[in-house]
Amino acid sequence: MAQSALFPSYSRYPINLVKGHGSWLWDDQGNRYLDFMSGLAVTNLGHAPEKVKQKVKEQLDELWHVSNLFQIPQQEQAARLLTEVSCADAVFFCNSGAEANEAAIKLARRYHQKIKGVDRYEVITFEQSFHGRTLATLTATGQQKVKDGFLPLPAGFKTVPLYDMDALQAAIGPHTAAIMIEMIQAEGGVYPVEPEFVQGLSTLCKEQGLLLIIDEVQTGMGRTGSWFAHQQYDIEPDIFTAAKGIASGLPAGAMLAKEYLREAFSPGSHASTFGGNPVAAASVIATLETMKEENTPQKAAEAGRYLVERLKEVFDGQSFVKDIRGMGLLIGIECAEPVAELVTAGQKNKLLFVTAGPNIIRLLPNLHVSREEIDQAVDTLAAIIATHTSKEEAKL
Repeated sequence: MAQSALFPSYSRYPINLVKGHGSWLWDDQGNRYLDFMSGLAVTNLGHAPEKVKQKVKEQLDELWHVSNLFQIPQQEQAARLLTEVSCADAVFFCNSGAEANEAAIKLARRYHQKIKGVDRYEVITFEQSFHGRTLATLTATGQQKVKDGFLPLPAGFKTVPLYDMDALQAAIGPHTAAIMIEMIQAEGGVYPVEPEFVQGLSTLCKEQGLLLIIDEVQTGMGRTGSWFAHQQYDIEPDIFTAAKGIASGLPAGAMLAKEYLREAFSPGSHASTFGGNPVAAASVIATLETMKEENTPQKAAEAGRYLVERLKEVFDGQSFVKDIRGMGLLIGIECAEPVAELVTAGQKNKLLFVTAGPNIIRLLPNLHVSREEIDQAVDTLAAIIATHTSKEEAKL
């Protein structure tokens, strides 16, 4: 077999997926898989949702791309829909979560420097966070593994332990512009942040004149049972970001902010060639319209409660499963040992899921997943874990 022409930057599974519909995927051998990965929280409406597909097809027949130097009505409509379901007043469209977070960092800096006239540029983040793979966002990320080999890192970032308010206050200085946080540290182990800390953080930002940035790349778009996870914390951030599920699988991201930040992104200050182009914006519109019509966030909340109940019912009293946590349909199962073998076993048993650190199984079904599909996934996972633990016990 000839060597791939691709860079080997991904450890790929030996499966070639060729078709998807709803909660199901098929490979080139005709095998059918129950998908509890959703493209890493991307296909929130399931694979190939009909209304989104139709809207995109209609747009492909009309216009694919124009520069952002022109008016793009589809982008205006997509932005309006996002502001209607959130506290945001202004939206910037880009292509990914990393770009959305990069835009958030740039907006925070430019607001302080060009609008407020102060030399503030530092962004404080938290250990075990994940914010992206660009140089700025990997520096903001509180995990050393993503920074390996990319020195020197950009200046202007500080990372402190989560919940350590003393360390956080000590990190704030005359150059601090913003604090950036996830409501759930998804890549860092599926750890929902305690509401009291988030509310204290919001108050601290107001007192210190700092911007609060919330990274909703994985937790937004209904994933946690509300349009955006921060809506369950009784706060309103200055800036927040979205991507992944925003366009049902087409590459799109968005940075959203309050009205008083609008003027900081004046003409020429920031741009994206493809961000919010007619095809991507059409997918965002159809995704949002479908979610509103079908009350998707509430469905995710209800399905998430059912999934957690089933997991706790099946794994109650088992020493292998240490904890089950999450919000909505972003669920982490902390295990007593590494779970890489379980991921492989899942694939052999036609169930797809992913990890969130060495010992944590992460479940990310689509937000319209049925109770029957949840039951099947839980039963399959229980059988996989039972087989694994019996083999380990046999070695003793």
